[in-house]
Amino acid sequence: MRRAAALGLALALVLALHAQHAAQAASAATRPNIVVLVADDWGFSDLGAFGGEISTPHLDALAQRGVRFSNFHVAASCSPTRSMLLTGVDNHKNGIGNLREAMPRQHLGQPGYLGSLATNVVTVSELLQGSGYRTYVTGKWNVGSEPHNLPNRRGFDRSIVQGDTGSDNWEPDRLYLPHRPTVDWFEDGRQAVMPKDFYSSAYFVDRMLEYIRSGAGSGKPFFAYLGFQANHVPVQAPQAFIDKYKGRYKDGWTALRLARRDRAAELGLVPKGTAMVTMSTTQDWAKLRAPERQLAEKQMEVYAAMAEAMDHHIGRLVAHLKTSGEFDNTVFVFLSDNGAEGSDYHQAQGWLRFMSPYTQNTETLGGKRTYGIPGPGWASASVSPLSAYKFWSSEGGIRVPMFVSGVAGLPKARTGAIHAGLTHVTDVVPTLLELAQVPLPTARYQERDVLPVQGLSLLPVLMGQALQVRGPDQPLGYELSGNQALFKGDLKLVKNLQPIGDGQWQLYNLRDDPGETRDLRAQLPDAFRTMQADYAAWARAHGVLPIPDGYSPQTQVMINSWLTYWWPKFGAAFVAVPLLLFLLLLAALALLMRGRRRRRSAH
Repeated sequence: MRRAAALGLALALVLALHAQHAAQAASAATRPNIVVLVADDWGFSDLGAFGGEISTPHLDALAQRGVRFSNFHVAASCSPTRSMLLTGVDNHKNGIGNLREAMPRQHLGQPGYLGSLATNVVTVSELLQGSGYRTYVTGKWNVGSEPHNLPNRRGFDRSIVQGDTGSDNWEPDRLYLPHRPTVDWFEDGRQAVMPKDFYSSAYFVDRMLEYIRSGAGSGKPFFAYLGFQANHVPVQAPQAFIDKYKGRYKDGWTALRLARRDRAAELGLVPKGTAMVTMSTTQDWAKLRAPERQLAEKQMEVYAAMAEAMDHHIGRLVAHLKTSGEFDNTVFVFLSDNGAEGSDYHQAQGWLRFMSPYTQNTETLGGKRTYGIPGPGWASASVSPLSAYKFWSSEGGIRVPMFVSGVAGLPKARTGAIHAGLTHVTDVVPTLLELAQVPLPTARYQERDVLPVQGLSLLPVLMGQALQVRGPDQPLGYELSGNQALFKGDLKLVKNLQPIGDGQWQLYNLRDDPGETRDLRAQLPDAFRTMQADYAAWARAHGVLPIPDGYSPQTQVMINSWLTYWWPKFGAAFVAVPLLLFLLLLAALALLMRGRRRRRSAH
């Protein structure tokens, strides 16, 4: 009897374990793979599915089998957006209240302004990893290079990442600007040795495919995060892609801005006849000299080629998932980290011309050791029909292309649909967690206090179960480098510093006027006052620090570059040479004065 009882108990344990494994396998089978694709500095209408003429067939196909979000907002620069994308927590609370390179020195180290992720936030990758997902990241990281902030400590099983804001696309160890002494690459938490034969978009997809294949037999779903450098400066692309666009941009940026506006309206992404401003930083194409037009055309040809090259390599990833049978169980999220790059880099021209290996030769632009810059003209076309671009709080800086594709059970009527309601980058984390059947983090996670996720799941609007994510009276605040905004229903309160703005609040209705052309302060005085109070309350709650008088992000980048690059590299010389010249000048003046006194005494 005892033996029979023991055998029965053993059999029961075996059956229980089998049932547990079967349940885990069933859960894994119903939980989707997740691929997050982050483009760098793409404007609202750069993607074909958002009105652009650039050939992006693979991304367009993904967008058409999902839902496009035409009113999706991010921060106006890279690391603040990426911090929110990974945590679902506003960047002022997660530690990256500003891009480190542009941060005033008196802000750095203050609460919310660490320049890298704080320890009191948990990443979506940590949560997915803890629930049984395989987790991989390749490409641009840019949320902290301290050991505790590298991907291997933030929930990723495998990783090959760049810790910086960017680098050369052909030579991975080459600085694109003198922000810091070296380019930091990390593989699985250790300094990485990068290959000599390299093109950024190809390499990031190659490594991601390697990771996905390595875990194919595990039975676990995967989370893949690809942070592309395309189209961050220096804009560079393989020649075969550049050749496809020769002559395509001969009519200039104003004509392209109009064409994209009309195409976006045809697609239903913006109202027909959307009014547009002419940016004060945009030159008159007709007044450019012939060599200037030739260089400008080539800049945009390379820009388009870089975007198409990224799409091409995404196509390789999609092809693998289809071949392996994983495609139909994979959710894709695509977004840009901010609007198009509209800086003209005039403050960096001295470095580019005299102290870097780069050239802007029209014939070779796009290849190795060349430095493509879209500039304000092409940036205004990239964000069409919106106003301003990267770094500014107008829609061109913070409204970007975004879609979610591959959600199981998506109603047929929602396939290819457009959602025009206000959505935000913090909404991605709760959406992915809901799809993966993972609960939101509680106040304690793995023996540390963590902040709650602030974003809202997009799943109800994806599935057609809700018309809006946020209610008409629910404010959503924003600030970066002193440029501010507050959204409430269809209204947007916005303030930009010079030279894009005048430092005064303005009020727009984004449903009718996404181009921000008609200021409604006088027509809606009550809403104007109420929203200013809403912004002040939001700023207090999020610990937003006031910007110092006279602050300029461009100037601050130069100051911070001095402290992190020039001083460690040439510090003694920067002090010694001016001091020597000053002493020589004093000596010369002393000799001159002595000579004058002698002549006077001789008389």
